[in-house]
Amino acid sequence: MDALVIGCGVIGLSTAICLQEAGLEVEVWAAEMPRESTSGVAAAVWYPYKAYPQNRVLKWGGQTYAAFEKLAGDGQTGVRMGEGVELWRREVPDPWWKDAVSRFRRCEEHELPPGYRDGYVFTVPVIEMPRYLQYLLERFAGAGGRLTRRVVRSLEEAAEASPLVFNCTGLGARELVGDRLLSPIRGQIVRVRNPGLERFVLDEEHPEEPTYIVPRTEDCVLGGTAQERRWDIEPDPETAAAILRRCVSLEPRLADAEVLEHRVGLRPGRPEVRLEREELGSGALCVHNYGHGGAGVTLSWGCAREACALVLERIG
Repeated sequence: MDALVIGCGVIGLSTAICLQEAGLEVEVWAAEMPRESTSGVAAAVWYPYKAYPQNRVLKWGGQTYAAFEKLAGDGQTGVRMGEGVELWRREVPDPWWKDAVSRFRRCEEHELPPGYRDGYVFTVPVIEMPRYLQYLLERFAGAGGRLTRRVVRSLEEAAEASPLVFNCTGLGARELVGDRLLSPIRGQIVRVRNPGLERFVLDEEHPEEPTYIVPRTEDCVLGGTAQERRWDIEPDPETAAAILRRCVSLEPRLADAEVLEHRVGLRPGRPEVRLEREELGSGALCVHNYGHGGAGVTLSWGCAREACALVLERIG
């Protein structure tokens, strides 16, 4: 084994694949399998949500956007380019990430639902996470990668198995490396049968209660919450009812949609994404790649490539 990746959410799997493409033999160890991870709960729309700093996030996000555009041409990946709208009850400037997307325009007045004063329409990658995670797993395994369910207690334990270690543990890095800058951002969603919707809708007016509707092939992901420092992962019935009310008010066709599932994910919140190299006492190298907030999917390929480059430039 040339490299060991800890964690197999979207960040870990993307990093492992980039390492394979650089010619390395890679293993992944993870306490949770992909669909059990926070990545498995994600809606997921390309959108740099609660990830910092903006300049680095814009670079990583732009690279990931381009990678997803290419994947959208393959029907097996679960990726498509989709149009959506973000709505506001007040006038707002263009978003800071506007230049990273290929199509963007302001809403016409007739496009705004009652009570909304502003908004913009844009086209971005929309990712069906169950299919996409399976695609990543098959791509990784097809290139000779091996995935093992294993709890890693320390970086030193990992370094005994490989001279190159990649810490892609998300919120788990709080315990693995004692990073107290990490804290959970609790996200609850409701998954319903898709009644025929195609365009996603976002409303971030209330920071702890973002409202979003993300249609997929068979279902829609309805959200949500952004509850900081909340560790509970059991879906709350009152929260679910509030999510449904908000989403139905935006899209009445959801009123009779069959509820399929309630889920909660804990986003790895951090003041800044941690993407840096560290030399361990044993002489092994570790690259930390975690703390992506609500933008793990959005930053995945850009961060994976930079993580890989941090090692390749060191080992030649």
